[in-house]
Amino acid sequence: MSYVVTGAAGFIGSRLVAGLNHAGISEVLAVDDLENGAKAKNLAGIEIEDYLDKREFLSQLETGRLDGGIEAILHQGACSDTMETDGRYMMENNYAYSKALFDWCQDEAVPFIYASSAAVYGPGKEFGEARENEDPLNVYAYSKFLFDQYVRKRIEGGTAQVAGLRYFNVYGPNEAHKGRMASVAFHAFEQFRAEGRVKLFVGSDGYEDGAQQRDFVHVDDAMSVNLWLLENRAVSGIFNCGTGRAQTFNDVAAAVINTVNGSEFSVAELVEKNFIEYIPFPPQLVGKYQSYTQADLSRLREAGYEGGFRAVEAGVADYVRELLKS
Repeated sequence: MSYVVTGAAGFIGSRLVAGLNHAGISEVLAVDDLENGAKAKNLAGIEIEDYLDKREFLSQLETGRLDGGIEAILHQGACSDTMETDGRYMMENNYAYSKALFDWCQDEAVPFIYASSAAVYGPGKEFGEARENEDPLNVYAYSKFLFDQYVRKRIEGGTAQVAGLRYFNVYGPNEAHKGRMASVAFHAFEQFRAEGRVKLFVGSDGYEDGAQQRDFVHVDDAMSVNLWLLENRAVSGIFNCGTGRAQTFNDVAAAVINTVNGSEFSVAELVEKNFIEYIPFPPQLVGKYQSYTQADLSRLREAGYEGGFRAVEAGVADYVRELLKS
């Protein structure tokens, strides 16, 4: 029996396969789309049983070739570009494809753990997993939101575990291929290495320069929640996956710079030394930007998850040390 990881060559997916390997599981069917060949590098350091293109995988499911051969599906594959404007592509890739996998898993009584997103909350300030808190700002967020609604209507009386994780701002190893959609931590590291400074947006939505706040979560902490769900198959539902602590972009920049330099400067000192530079806020993001996010972890904790989440100061430092080795 194989564990299927979609998006296995991607950021979270590849770290999830590594986590399965660490748990002694190498019977992994890796599913992805390698049109972006740069992602293949993420597969080189992990052990898999086989690889299938995402279209071929869906075809084999629909024709019954994989019936009885799958232990669980961990669905991480998606178009995660929040600036993508092709709604047809986004809905086919993120919504229709996810529905097909969910329906197959319910027909075959196979556990289904999937990636949702904190983008579903939009500009709101309440981050509990409730419909009244959800207000997606773009088609990416809407595709995730709509699939969550599809799951909600069918989760009661399901044949097998169904769990969605609303990832907040994930950062960490194996994200370089994401380009402009890579994390703030990754871009801060690249900027500091190339230019000797980190560029952040000036203040917006009432926040001072660089003081917009997000819930930044290390990819391996998010991976651990997936593995816990896999071990606890009586747990179903939609859960936030973040640290539960909002921190500023300034905090991320400071963690990057201080780790690279081996220093302990405050944000004010880093600005004074011109290590942090504030740039104009992009007009194309006005009205489409989450200036504040903070995961409400109540539901995840009530379900029994007791694992920890690193704060920016520790998690970003760990990440930067890995980047410095590469």
